[in-house]
Amino acid sequence: MRAGALGLALLAATPAWAGAVEYAALRNGQARYWLASDSGSDSESMRPAPEARLDPRLQTPLGSVWKLFVYVYLIDRRLDSEDYVCGGNSRDEVYCCAPGGSIGREAALARSCGLYFQPHRLGIAAADWRRYWQARAAPAWLRDLSGLQPGTLVGVESLLQALASVPEQPRRAAGGALLASVLGARDTSLLREFGARLRAKTWSWHQADKPDRRIGGAAGWLADGTPIWLRAAGPSHVALPVAARHFPATLRADAGTLPGECVRVGLFARYPLQGVEDAAGRPVRSGVLRGRYLARFANGNRLAFSSDGEIEQLAGPRLVATLAVNDYVARVLEREAAPQPEAAARALAIVARTYLYQNAGREMGCLAIDDSSASQRVAPSPPSAAARAIANWSDSLVLDGVPVQYHLDQPGPNRLAWREAEARAQRGEPFDRILAGAFPRASLVSTDSPLATDCEHLAGAEHWLSARLRQWQRALAGEDGFEPVPAPAVCRLRQGNPYADLERGRIYARGLDDREARLTLAHEYLHLAFKQHPRGLDEGFIEATARRLQVEGQP
Repeated sequence: MRAGALGLALLAATPAWAGAVEYAALRNGQARYWLASDSGSDSESMRPAPEARLDPRLQTPLGSVWKLFVYVYLIDRRLDSEDYVCGGNSRDEVYCCAPGGSIGREAALARSCGLYFQPHRLGIAAADWRRYWQARAAPAWLRDLSGLQPGTLVGVESLLQALASVPEQPRRAAGGALLASVLGARDTSLLREFGARLRAKTWSWHQADKPDRRIGGAAGWLADGTPIWLRAAGPSHVALPVAARHFPATLRADAGTLPGECVRVGLFARYPLQGVEDAAGRPVRSGVLRGRYLARFANGNRLAFSSDGEIEQLAGPRLVATLAVNDYVARVLEREAAPQPEAAARALAIVARTYLYQNAGREMGCLAIDDSSASQRVAPSPPSAAARAIANWSDSLVLDGVPVQYHLDQPGPNRLAWREAEARAQRGEPFDRILAGAFPRASLVSTDSPLATDCEHLAGAEHWLSARLRQWQRALAGEDGFEPVPAPAVCRLRQGNPYADLERGRIYARGLDDREARLTLAHEYLHLAFKQHPRGLDEGFIEATARRLQVEGQP
């Protein structure tokens, strides 16, 4: 091993410190390690994390990752498990539900409700647990049910091997729920950097040499199934944004084909096909196509295309392509627009995937849709690496709550205009702000799990706020800096204090239960209405004005 690589490997045995983040991943049977530092300067932030072999001495506490393994066991063995009912007797119920409420398995994983996953509550027998993980060649520590504790120290390489032993079906089931930690994060850098790549359980624990300090991170998989672990100083909600900023370039590239549904696409649906010729100019008979071809249309036009076996010529003649969803999205992006600028392409990829799910039929167990200007046009040849990377980055992400459309240059209600998206991206706006501008009432969700969303709408609060806006706008018309804004989306807040998301024009709150909750909605709406003026940062002015609106209006 080179001296530089050895130094990095030995450094892996030290704990994370403030301003640094560690990553480890298992690919092609090799455990790799990255260490990145965060000085706060732009030049440092852009420096790629160097790659090294993972030091086998590096250890990590399990933290909340033990819950992930219990979830996998339940799913893979198809075991029924009762919801956990919150009785108000444990402070840990703050991660589960309000007193009198209950929580199910997927939500418990997404919210890290440890009380749900207690093995004795679920009736998990130690012998059954040991046999299950032994059959999957999992590490010895995972076979010991009694050692499944947050403070248990395990080797990072061993943890990666344990994650690699999880079968695909429970891994995918867990991955959907785990996306909630990215989609639902208050810090938007997680979503903007990770996209749908990271499907990992967050964890936090005490720093070994300084028990009064916390370390945190995540462990799970990337969308392509790569086992991954990361760690930084501070609890997980502090560690993950740092990790997002320095995500190693190697891990940004997919190691394999991403799993997903299939799509049957009727190619050239609006153009009658006269025939297909191979590269030598010979007519092609019905069957699977491999190689380069020329499509001849009844109107005299011709189009060259290639196929790696995904396109089949049927009687008629007609061509049908059977594609993975991400391959389909990449081909739509290639045909309808371009993979650059990146933020605009990410936004369009999500809209194109949403359009597919909203409008496709079913055929032979796949989604079915035509390649047509009346729906979405699809490139007949394999997409570029850039288009495929955009589609994979947004894997499973769709918009929920509104019907979507897009156009080259004509914006409209719930319609993304590509030229406008391009301009906004070139001004430095991120993809989620571009989507919020075109679809202000939509939530970003994952098709893998309804729990993975960036906005769980509070319909009652939205209705209450909408009913008062006209009166409030009349009362505020003379105020310096006031700009009327449409009724914003109101999203459920799980933790922390209510706030207005100025970038996406949303309010995050807990509901509409009492006068104080209604005052909060008025307060956060004012932050949106005065966001372009210094008054929007004046908490005294905002609070006094909110109380005035409440007094003048209906309590």
